[in-house]
Amino acid sequence: MIPTEFRAKACRLATRLYLRDAALLAGRLLLSFIFLHEGVTLATHFAAAASAMAALGVGLPLFIATVALQLGAGLSVASGLLTRLGAIGLGLFCLATALLFHTNFASQNELLHFEKDLAISGGMFVLAAAGAGRFSLDRLVAGYLTQRQRDREMVAALLAVENQFCLEVRLPV
Repeated sequence: MIPTEFRAKACRLATRLYLRDAALLAGRLLLSFIFLHEGVTLATHFAAAASAMAALGVGLPLFIATVALQLGAGLSVASGLLTRLGAIGLGLFCLATALLFHTNFASQNELLHFEKDLAISGGMFVLAAAGAGRFSLDRLVAGYLTQRQRDREMVAALLAVENQFCLEVRLPV
């Protein structure tokens, strides 16, 4: 088998097995895990986390918004419902976190967190561009809405046909 034939067979197999969509699912789950874990941890230790954030200059309303974003957008990305919106929100959150809290590059740990936040942000923007894939609630909702639109069009067409053929019945009296 020559390399081009092998490549063609591999592409057919990958297409049939939906490897791209499985990779998007795995990526969504892996990317969302850090936000879901952190959001649950902050929510379960709310008072201690709020005081620790206050020491960093983050007020209570912003802290609550952060927990809500991590949980809401994390679930959005994991489930594949409104994935692009959730991914953009988390990508911007990671950029802001990197630029506001991890700029002490003299510390190796802070530099690592800065780079990690940039990498996660990049992954979220790639996910926003690629979409959730076949294994997502976005796809199920889109399919449902498409079917509803087809049903509406069919009802409209049937009503139009019915209105064209008006049968007049005369009784012999």
